[in-house]
Amino acid sequence: MQSQDVAQRPAPPSPAGPVVDVEQAEAALVEHYPRLVRLAYLVLPPGLGRSRRVLTAHALTQRALPRNRTPAPVIPAQSTGRDGDPGYALVRLQVLRTALEAGLPVKRRAWPKRSQLPPVLPQVWGLKLFPRSGGADELALDQRLSTLSGPARAAYALRGLERLTDDGVREVLTAAGVADADGALLEADGIPAQYGLLDSPEFDPCSLQARPTDLMRRRQHLKAALAAGAALLVCGALLGLPGEGWGPDGAAAPPYARNPAAQAALDPAKLTRVSPTAWRGSARTDFSVWPARGDLTGDSALLRRALAVWARPGETVRVSATPGTPSGGPAGPPQLLYAGTVDAARVVILHDGLRIARYAEPKEGTQGAALDFARVDGAGRAEAGAVVLGRADGNVRYLTAPWVKKAGERDLTKPGSGAMDLALTDGVTAPLASPALRADACTSWNVLQLTDGTKTRLLTDLGELVPARLTAGRPGSPGEASGAEALRTWGPFACSLGTVRSAGVRSVNAWAFNEQPLPDASGSAAWVCTRAETWRGGGARVLAQFHTPGGRYGAVAAKAENVLACGAREPHVLAGVLWKSKAGDWYLLAAGSRETASIRATGGVGGASQTSLLTVPAEQGARAELKGTLRDGRPIGGLR
Repeated sequence: MQSQDVAQRPAPPSPAGPVVDVEQAEAALVEHYPRLVRLAYLVLPPGLGRSRRVLTAHALTQRALPRNRTPAPVIPAQSTGRDGDPGYALVRLQVLRTALEAGLPVKRRAWPKRSQLPPVLPQVWGLKLFPRSGGADELALDQRLSTLSGPARAAYALRGLERLTDDGVREVLTAAGVADADGALLEADGIPAQYGLLDSPEFDPCSLQARPTDLMRRRQHLKAALAAGAALLVCGALLGLPGEGWGPDGAAAPPYARNPAAQAALDPAKLTRVSPTAWRGSARTDFSVWPARGDLTGDSALLRRALAVWARPGETVRVSATPGTPSGGPAGPPQLLYAGTVDAARVVILHDGLRIARYAEPKEGTQGAALDFARVDGAGRAEAGAVVLGRADGNVRYLTAPWVKKAGERDLTKPGSGAMDLALTDGVTAPLASPALRADACTSWNVLQLTDGTKTRLLTDLGELVPARLTAGRPGSPGEASGAEALRTWGPFACSLGTVRSAGVRSVNAWAFNEQPLPDASGSAAWVCTRAETWRGGGARVLAQFHTPGGRYGAVAAKAENVLACGAREPHVLAGVLWKSKAGDWYLLAAGSRETASIRATGGVGGASQTSLLTVPAEQGARAELKGTLRDGRPIGGLR
């Protein structure tokens, strides 16, 4: 159980950091490259030698660029470093983490980390590069730093280069994997605070001197390399001659050669295309009955590029996949759902029965292709309502199912407000604001509302290819979240959806499992449990949340992952929270689902109740363990 002062914290929860795009991280890395390389150079072990430290510092900094959209570290230093740029905080943390790893000893019988090996790139053949020499003070400081451990050097550099407080340094070191950040700070205190010297050329890996390597040894190495190359060519020719041995791929055919299934998977003429009216008479209503739509469905060159990239994405292609989703090529010809122009890109959406694949390329130029995957096996009419076509300028566009008659946009945090109509053009929605792209505090949460003639459903963008379905009600038999009562249930807890971004979420259910009268007679608080189910089955995330009368946002009282609580298989939950009354008195408030017969608190707070609610006076900061008993006699533990 987590203690929460919900009376004094009306602000919404923001447990997840802002999501940083690759472009944002690249801009931060390029802008602050000299500072990041200097930081890596200072943290790297002096035993590497000045020349290798220079090349390693550049290599680690250049490899700090993430491959996909990545959450920035949620640490106090993020708001103070480089004007609060989360992209800089992200790449700085990666540089620091790999520089610390480079100083670790290589374990026996274990593969070394990439940062512990000499850098492959950058390299300058025939030259040694090292920073310019400073004065006596810089030399003395370098000698003192060489006596420190890697974490202590990192602490000293963060203090001097980044101007971080000790609390900020402690948070950054902890996020970088340092087990004893306090010990590193204490060790760094043994070095005089000559932080101004860190800006000198002595520690600048971007201002270098060049000297030749050992010329005689280099000549000998060149002769040995030529001899080894000649021997390798002879051995390769002998191995290629007919014989009884296996080749490197055994009995496998050359890539895509004389393989009918592989060839068909790359042939745009063999793509499966469904009739626009197939869904009306089909026993299934899922992605398999979506027709092909878009203005480029006849562009064979575009479709061929999309299929080829899916089978063999190049190094410049940005590939992303939801957790538990394989990213390999299709086993046979996939189904075409869309091919058309979306804002400044050409987009192709494909479906192979297990996954949705989205290929996007810019309309202008040949750089910047992207390939995204989302798992959708087992989707029904409720989950197969929409697919993300593209995101731009904080907005998202969807391709909706052929049975969708009407689309709208509504703010989930304002249950009393109506939905704003969204234009539908050949199944494509007008752009609507995406909460998944917002990096600031949560003040609203816009969701997509779809009506198919019989039901109205709500879907939310969680930063993935397929939006998550929102429901409300008792686990096992929830209803759509579009009803008035369901909207009131979701309203205070909409911002908590930010905790399950990019987790492969299929649906999120909100269940108001109890109400509790407050001990100061100021009204009744609501207990709501939200459970996010994933497409892969595992990794479900559960939040028990508490909302007091008049508050705009709820507070997270407890959370867990991979538990049965609040789900269809175990529709019970027990949670507690520390609450402060307006008079200043503290209480432990606990509640279970209505089938709970008794609750007992032990530890920092003691008390018991023979109902599904417990109210006990407590002290600020107290912690308690909760145990309950259901009406059928089964025990239930408090959610943590």
